[in-house]
Amino acid sequence: MTPRPLGSTGLEVTPLCVGTSPLASMPRLYGYDVSDERAVATIEAVLDSPIRFIDTSNGYGEHGEAEKRIGLALAARGGLPADVVLATKVDPDPVTGDFSGKRVLASYEESLERLGVDRVPLLYLHDPERISFEEAVAPGGAVEALVRLRDEGRVDYIGVAGGPVRLLAQYLETGKFDALLSHNRYTLLDRSAQSLFATARQRGIGVVNAAPFGGGMLAKGPDVQSKYGYGERDERIADAARAMAAACARHEVPLPAAALQFSLRAPFIDATVVGVSSPERVDQTLEYAGLEIPEGLWAELETMVPPSDFWLD
Repeated sequence: MTPRPLGSTGLEVTPLCVGTSPLASMPRLYGYDVSDERAVATIEAVLDSPIRFIDTSNGYGEHGEAEKRIGLALAARGGLPADVVLATKVDPDPVTGDFSGKRVLASYEESLERLGVDRVPLLYLHDPERISFEEAVAPGGAVEALVRLRDEGRVDYIGVAGGPVRLLAQYLETGKFDALLSHNRYTLLDRSAQSLFATARQRGIGVVNAAPFGGGMLAKGPDVQSKYGYGERDERIADAARAMAAACARHEVPLPAAALQFSLRAPFIDATVVGVSSPERVDQTLEYAGLEIPEGLWAELETMVPPSDFWLD
């Protein structure tokens, strides 16, 4: 967990980043509830661990529950430790759907209040597919507001975080973003974001890969979690996951360890975001990251990757 540069931002981050979406207690998405006590204990476990990078969002939970719970944990510790990088994201108004520049500024202020901090060093535009690209980059739009926050020194760096690869590439082409986060699109089963990540890395943009387990399929197995990337996919995705699990078993390696390290070993990824929902998951994730995996397994897994027709776009 030695910190490394996040692109050319000047931030130093650990290769593992804790994602806090599960801590918002969204049973419709994850299938289980998370209490305040469990969420706070999880953040405390992160703060006690070698992981020094935490990712959250204004929109995690119906009323910003993830940020509120992080704020409770930080308050109990007397504030955010100086060596921890805390990133959050701006989101549309949950009632009206407004994602204007004005809403971006309001979203950031809400986040600061919940988290109990004066600022964050890294702020993302979250899931920009919820508005048109033209609307986002127009005068008075979301991108202009993010740039203003950076120019005024209220954040150090700005990023774009979302799924669709072609849309994220459009945002990077504006030349205004310091960091990129994409989810579920660089995993053992899906390489959609590989070219985007490699290009961003060449430009000095910080690259963050989220959801290396594909939303659970590569952690729990396809017979427990049939969805990939939070949706039902072609059965050939599940078949590939079963074949990969069998290959890992032959090498006595847990499938989730291989899934995690696939992202950690990529030369164009600065940090990998793993969502956690309990203190035990923090320890387990660190264990997966440290397991020795034979080179022969990587070669075998490459032969099982589904065709690109089945990847997310």
